[in-house]
Amino acid sequence: QVQLVESGGGLVQAGGSLRLSCAASRRTFTSYNVAWFRQAPGKERGFVSVISSSGRRTYYGDSVKGRFTISRDNAKNTVYLQMNSLKPEDTAVYYCAAVSSVELITDPKKYNYWGQGTQVTVSS
Repeated sequence: QVQLVESGGGLVQAGGSLRLSCAASRRTFTSYNVAWFRQAPGKERGFVSVISSSGRRTYYGDSVKGRFTISRDNAKNTVYLQMNSLKPEDTAVYYCAAVSSVELITDPKKYNYWGQGTQVTVSS
């Protein structure tokens, strides 16, 4: 069992930045790929970014490519999402999720472990 806790959300003006953190409860977290998803009111949960267990491979959704950066510090059991040039359409609850997989997966249904989410609100 892996417990995930997100933090770092908040209210920011358009064009601003936030850094989200996803802290895991177990050292075996280092063997999991970790992804960020987001869900806005009335919308399905959508893929944002994923990072491999080693941190060497990353993948981004088209809407955040070039603005968001995912990274991880396995010594701290933490994955980060640096979000720059934020837009009002980035407003959502952001979730981190983990899965043991060789592939970088974008389908939220295939993730085993989820955090509780953190709210990001971008004002125009």
